[in-house]
Amino acid sequence: MSAHGHTDDGHGHGKEGYDFAHPMPVSMLLAVFAALVFLTIVTVAQASFDIGSMDIYVVMGIATVKAVLVGLFFMHLAWDKPFNIIVFVGSFVFVGLFVIFTLSDSQMTSDSFEPIVDDVVPAVAEV
Repeated sequence: MSAHGHTDDGHGHGKEGYDFAHPMPVSMLLAVFAALVFLTIVTVAQASFDIGSMDIYVVMGIATVKAVLVGLFFMHLAWDKPFNIIVFVGSFVFVGLFVIFTLSDSQMTSDSFEPIVDDVVPAVAEV
């Protein structure tokens, strides 16, 4: 038994399956890294296409996929306790809701995300 209270079966694997360190093959890490780089390139390339108001949804979708990849593989959530996955997904859903509410509120006050610039600034007469 280790100093941290984990039980060990003698092969370096905890019996509970919730050890902090989870060895992953380097090829898997490189594949996830390549996917993240590819999605970043897609995000940058998407900026050159004019797809109207769908831009934000496409970019948010790509960012969601990237966040899921990082959470699953680099944060080891794929092998973690189910409770931690529920907390992560729950917080992710709430961030999504806050972004949706913010975007819908900004669309009610303006037609676009461009700042509104007043055309004429009244001159102030000096007294």
